[in-house]
Amino acid sequence: MLLEIKEITVNYGKSMAIQDISLNVAEGSVVSIIGANGAGKSTILRALSGLVPLSSGEIWFKGDRIDGKTTTEIVRMGISLVPEGRQLFPYLSALNNLRLGAILRRDAGEVEGSLEEVYKLFPRLRERQRQKAGTLSGGEQQMLAIGRGLMARPKLLCMDEPSWGLAPVLVEQMGEVISDIHKRGTSVLLVEQNVHLAFGVASLGYALQLGRLVLEGDIEKMKSSDIVKRAYLGG
Repeated sequence: MLLEIKEITVNYGKSMAIQDISLNVAEGSVVSIIGANGAGKSTILRALSGLVPLSSGEIWFKGDRIDGKTTTEIVRMGISLVPEGRQLFPYLSALNNLRLGAILRRDAGEVEGSLEEVYKLFPRLRERQRQKAGTLSGGEQQMLAIGRGLMARPKLLCMDEPSWGLAPVLVEQMGEVISDIHKRGTSVLLVEQNVHLAFGVASLGYALQLGRLVLEGDIEKMKSSDIVKRAYLGG
């Protein structure tokens, strides 16, 4: 198993954000976590990335326990986060934003190879490489945020609400991008409110409500669940 999250709980002060969450990501898979805003989805990714401490539980990656490690150590081990809201450096060029994604790598030649791979995935970024990130369109900024995450050459790419702020036609394209990343050999853990995007790319899903897992299983099972139909599909 590539990633194992075992009964983790995270508190913000006296408030519980997530409680007793367990989930797995197999190598070579796409796994989606769905839930309403505030359900705790992003907290899982923040805990996984070393950005918030666990109150209890364990996180294992490639057979090593990683909770308690620094974000830098976790990135070096092969986990990269595409954060909600993109969090780009708006006054730096698109190219420099991409290069920052590879800041921990020392293999200069391979970094250039990764840059070419990003440009193949997102040809628009090659055209916009000298343009300041803050002047790009919303869709281009999301491409840049994903490209920056890929520059770390992750084994697991964690994506937090990649459909945020995108027009419906771009959301559909985002599904194609995630599928393409998966086909290139990177496992993906996707956090999404847009259940159609989440279900369209994943083989396994988890549903959160108020910080707790309420459903898990293969995507076809999730689609037929009364919980999912009522909460997300209008059934």
